[in-house]
Amino acid sequence: MTIEQRALRFQCQGEWLFGVASLPAQPNKRGVIVVVGGPQYRVGSHRQFTLLARELAMQGTPVLRFDYRGMGDSAGAPQPFDDIDDDLRAAIDHFTGGGYGVSEVVLWGLCDGASAALFYAPQDPRVTGVVLANPWARSAEGIAKTTLKHYYRRRLLEPAFWKKMFSGRFNAASALGSFARLLGAAAAAPATGGACAAPPLRERMRGGLAQFKGRVLLLTSGIDLTAQEFLEMEKSSPEWKSLLARPQVSRQVLPDADHTFSRRAWRDQVAQVTAQWLACW
Repeated sequence: MTIEQRALRFQCQGEWLFGVASLPAQPNKRGVIVVVGGPQYRVGSHRQFTLLARELAMQGTPVLRFDYRGMGDSAGAPQPFDDIDDDLRAAIDHFTGGGYGVSEVVLWGLCDGASAALFYAPQDPRVTGVVLANPWARSAEGIAKTTLKHYYRRRLLEPAFWKKMFSGRFNAASALGSFARLLGAAAAAPATGGACAAPPLRERMRGGLAQFKGRVLLLTSGIDLTAQEFLEMEKSSPEWKSLLARPQVSRQVLPDADHTFSRRAWRDQVAQVTAQWLACW
């Protein structure tokens, strides 16, 4: 199938945002908008968003990837990932009203882009699905526990670690200091804000997922600490377990993949899983 790559621009709060639409000759009515992890622009690490968009378009799904305000080619002040609702709304307005044949959208987010997708999706009935790839649910306590459980365990099984140890190139004092700091962070009680503090990241994400009635695809990488921290959070939370066990949620684990699916095999698998999920509803 041939596809068209169309450069485009649209306004958000008086600023011009720039992007690229990958358009099939006969597009489906359900399009995908890529919500990039930040700070990053629309191409993505090792061109992952460009290649994902083209592959999905080859299978009939129109895809829009764009730069938020202050990133890439777009004007304006940079926006934190938890405050891009206006940018996403402007992109959806343009994609559904710009003659692309799109009437509903799926938000495809990586890392904190996945978190941002959860914040926005319940507000907009045009969003009928979200893809959460290695979602960002970072806390000091959470990453410390995850690093202790997953990173150090894996390192102890690596021949390179023991070779370094016995060659005398291993800095034991530095390693023990780092290990002790992680133990302290893992044991620390999570901080709480005052009465006027914004809800913590994980609470906002859980609230967004609970309110969202559309379809959800959760993609997690086996050797990514961000993904493992999210999964450890789920294991320790009955609320998260219940939400992710709903019939509208599909899951796919890529056991050998890293955070950005940097190898071609992993990238192709992500595109294939996404396309199959889009086609099944």
